[in-house]
Amino acid sequence: MTKNISIGSGAIYPVVKGTFYDLPCPANLSVWWGLGSLLGVCVAGQVLTGWFLSFYYTAHEDLAYSSVIFIMKEVNFGWLMRSFHINVANFMFVCLYFHVGRGIYYGSFRMYKVWATGVVLLLLVMLTAFTGYVLPWSQMAYWAAQVISSMVTAVPVFGGDIAMWVWGGYAVGNITLKRLFSIHFLLPFVILGVFFLHLIFLHVTGSGNPLGLDSECNLVRFHSFFTVKDLVGVSGGLLIVVFMISFYPYSLLDGGSFIACDYMETPASIHPEWYFLFAYAILRSVPNKIGGIVLLLLSILVLFVLPEIWCGKMEGFCFYPGCQFLFWTWIFNFIILTYVGSQGVDQPFVMAGEWGTIYYFLFFPLVGIMQHLEDTFSKKSQYAS
Repeated sequence: MTKNISIGSGAIYPVVKGTFYDLPCPANLSVWWGLGSLLGVCVAGQVLTGWFLSFYYTAHEDLAYSSVIFIMKEVNFGWLMRSFHINVANFMFVCLYFHVGRGIYYGSFRMYKVWATGVVLLLLVMLTAFTGYVLPWSQMAYWAAQVISSMVTAVPVFGGDIAMWVWGGYAVGNITLKRLFSIHFLLPFVILGVFFLHLIFLHVTGSGNPLGLDSECNLVRFHSFFTVKDLVGVSGGLLIVVFMISFYPYSLLDGGSFIACDYMETPASIHPEWYFLFAYAILRSVPNKIGGIVLLLLSILVLFVLPEIWCGKMEGFCFYPGCQFLFWTWIFNFIILTYVGSQGVDQPFVMAGEWGTIYYFLFFPLVGIMQHLEDTFSKKSQYAS
């Protein structure tokens, strides 16, 4: 495919040139295909600001919170770096969820290797976000670490031993914090590695497009057709981040994040960041602890099986009215689960979480059945005409 638009005398281009200049892309890509570039810029920004913050952060249970306050008040532009780090993390998850939604709607999951590495990236970013949330060792951070890390105790027979290995002792404490900081510092490098693997598979298979057509006869270079378009998207994203940093730098943080850790006082409500709330609602919807943990993991892992379920003649949901209806109701259900996860364990939120969980997983077999019915009906209509 690259031979159709290759330039120059050499047959092999450097990776950077092949990615940002000569990459052949379908000419009809919409603005939704710019989220990948925006996410790449977000990752770069997080790595740079995280590297800066690590200069002053101290991974010790008695000093972690104080070191964060020191960064905010004493370090030149420390408040800016931390605010940028926090808000870009939130903005990055918005882009990630839109990116996954676009991949489902337009059938990008049919390119299995690209899709699988993308799901792995989603899991890695979630793990990185959780370990980063714990590092300030504030009241909410400590108790969130206590609740999440205690889930491994549900593992039969070996649960207690696994928990002690994760904690580094008999309870969440100083060793746990050091381990989480090490993981948080190393994971971005793993993310970068998988990100480049994601790009390599994208080079091999080529990009999808809104029409889902074989577009090898209508390819254009990434530069300057899409670099300009992506730069506009990145500029818009940066404006949103700058606005958040300037006027609402910590509006997305829980109030417990501004209180030093107190081992003797449990907060009235413990819940994760907003981008984990849908999974938290799924976890709470199952009375059995281990069952809830299994569904929590499956809420992301189920994305791996979507390419196996889909066998439609068309590329994506956008060509099937029934599948479109299921998709948008699934998106609405995702929003409902996010809201339910932020509420207490009361009615009607408990029932809403249970029904929302059922539909979240039922969606995947339903779209397989729906596309089969629509293909069958379309074929019969053709014969009838």
